[in-house]
Amino acid sequence: MEPAAGASSQKMAESWSFLDTVEPNFRPLVVIELAKGTKEETIEWFTKRIVDKKANGGAQLLVKPLGTENGEENIYLVGASHLRLLLGAETVGLVKECNDNSMRTFTYSSRKTFKDFADDNHNFLTIAECQYIIKHELENLRAKDEKMIPGYPQAKLYPGKSIDEIRCYFGETIALYFGFLEYFTFALIPMAVIGIPYYVFAWEDYDKYVMFATFNLLWSTVILEVWKRICAIMTYRWGTLLMKRQFEEPRPGFHGVLGINPITGKEEPVYSSIKRQIRIYLVSLPFVCLCLYFSLYVMMIYFDLEQWALDYHEENESTFSNLMLFVPSIIYAVVIEIMNRIYRYAAEFLTSWENHRLESSYQNHLILKVLVFNFLNCFASLFYIAFVLFDMKLLRQSLATLLITSQIINQFAESVFPYWLQKRHKKRMKKRMYAMKTDTDLSLVEQVNLEKEMGTYFGTFDDYLELFLQFGYVSLFSCVYPLAAVFAVLNNITEIYSDALKMCRVYKRPFAEPTANIGVWQLAFETMSVISVVTNCILIGMSPQVNALFPDSKMDLMLTVALVEHLLLAIKFIMAFVIPDKPRDIQIKLAKLEFESLEALKQQQMKLAAESLKE
Repeated sequence: MEPAAGASSQKMAESWSFLDTVEPNFRPLVVIELAKGTKEETIEWFTKRIVDKKANGGAQLLVKPLGTENGEENIYLVGASHLRLLLGAETVGLVKECNDNSMRTFTYSSRKTFKDFADDNHNFLTIAECQYIIKHELENLRAKDEKMIPGYPQAKLYPGKSIDEIRCYFGETIALYFGFLEYFTFALIPMAVIGIPYYVFAWEDYDKYVMFATFNLLWSTVILEVWKRICAIMTYRWGTLLMKRQFEEPRPGFHGVLGINPITGKEEPVYSSIKRQIRIYLVSLPFVCLCLYFSLYVMMIYFDLEQWALDYHEENESTFSNLMLFVPSIIYAVVIEIMNRIYRYAAEFLTSWENHRLESSYQNHLILKVLVFNFLNCFASLFYIAFVLFDMKLLRQSLATLLITSQIINQFAESVFPYWLQKRHKKRMKKRMYAMKTDTDLSLVEQVNLEKEMGTYFGTFDDYLELFLQFGYVSLFSCVYPLAAVFAVLNNITEIYSDALKMCRVYKRPFAEPTANIGVWQLAFETMSVISVVTNCILIGMSPQVNALFPDSKMDLMLTVALVEHLLLAIKFIMAFVIPDKPRDIQIKLAKLEFESLEALKQQQMKLAAESLKE
């Protein structure tokens, strides 16, 4: 595919019947050359997709075959109507000059406010801009119902759903999760690309992890700031960024003696905040501390097993003893996952028993309980190995084992096993439906009975938690195991499909919940990035390269590392302050909307005041 270079209309062959268009002056903008010998049915399918309407998954462009001297028609000219180009200019976000000499993003609704615009002026968009629009539309063609390319059954197509389509079906909360999962996967690619050669050529040389740790620091900061902007763009387009927070009603699980709310005047349950605080600080907090102590106790058992495996290997020096070195880490990884899941149920029970009035308060307390335990349970052993034992080889082995084992367990527990149970239930349900032999529409009865047995999806909590822990494995200690980002990318690619399978085939479709961002998880990820600055600075300070710079005074080394850490944290917070969370055009639009709403409110108040004076 390449830009057209002024092909003349005499050379254009007649188009097929389904390619005819009402556009009188076809202007070729892009040339597409297909492979020689491409089958006729494939060409027909491809060109039909180009001209088909956007609602049907096409690009809604114009295309005509170009006849060559030898009679072959494998070259096609692509263009677009003037209206289609203007709508495409809005889609790609072209910026044009307005009549007041300001530069604004072009929108079709306000087209007449732009300089040199006229309905009959086909030169409003430059040739380069028109070709960019055509290229954008062609590259965003997606398979919908097709499973393969016509004429080439071996060429499989994989129909996909865009984030906007997910939002239309599941709502903004789940769409934002898939958007974040997709973004986080792409953000991991630079770490993976750098990590592969680093692992191949220098993974045994611990002197060289300083450069990787430095890149890690910048990466973990930048990706979260960029995500804020991407999130703002998506939610602004969906209309949820402007949603005003309504007065929060009591959550359904809140109970107490019926009373009158002094603010709303409504009758609702009333529960003493003192009783709630007593339950939190005298029951929940000691229980969480006890669980944390138990987690550390299990960790020390794991280190005893590691020592036993090491002693066994030194005594035997065999292939079996080499494999035995990984057994304690695998067992510990499985135990960690089991403890996380058991603790999750206990945390949910305790948080419900605390009887929080608002759903937001309930979620905040639950997330705090779960994150504190999961962080200590998953990362305590890595901190102990790195900063107490100073064993980088064991740290790399433990990190790799914990990361890979947890990913396998999560994939199996969240998608594979529930899907297998669902398939078994579906077979039993079909046999039962056909045995009924009723006149009812079996397809409807079958669907209702099948879906009522599906599990209930309780939200994106576990999905975000999995990504949070993965981000911790990659950002905290990946400099000693560069392949961590590679395994994270591979896991997330399968995670996208397994989560889609889970949402569509395993669980009942949840009710949509409008949201403007990923909520408290943004703060959780930013906190993890701050901790990663500290850990990576300490790892850099422990490296032989840096230690060689301070051979006489360890105090100078510690002070230098602390200074660098504080400087990096300062730079991190400056970046967060300087880089705006929302693009400038969205900030302007929000300011205008806020100004217009204030003006409307002022006019309404003046109108009410005038009516009261008349009375």
